[in-house]
Amino acid sequence: MTMTSAEADKILTANFAPWVLELGLSVEELGDARAVLRLPWSQRLAREGGALSGQALMAAADTTTVIAVSAARGAFVPMTTVQQSTTFQRAVTDSDVLIEAVLTKLGRRMAFADISMTTERTGELAAHASTVYALLG
Repeated sequence: MTMTSAEADKILTANFAPWVLELGLSVEELGDARAVLRLPWSQRLAREGGALSGQALMAAADTTTVIAVSAARGAFVPMTTVQQSTTFQRAVTDSDVLIEAVLTKLGRRMAFADISMTTERTGELAAHASTVYALLG
């Protein structure tokens, strides 16, 4: 049974630090091995020059992975980031970002994901990440 967006949004509010919630992430789509979250454009998240900060994108990628793992497992389980690698390909200005995490392997104790971050306005890839998670529960 696939998790609903409403259930995934509850995972966000119940399990993430207040500063992560301030990013304004919302669940757009869920599948058995993927999740898409929206990071809304905000001047508060921009760095000098008006581009969205890399820290916001990295936090969004990390958070989207948690939602993808939770959707695949059918519920939230305690987990922690073991590794995250991010490459930035273009600046994001004045556009929401769609973050898609696709699980490439989900085991009993580890999860691996590829994350694409695209600007909604142009559909261009802004950044790519890969994550590894340890599943604790």
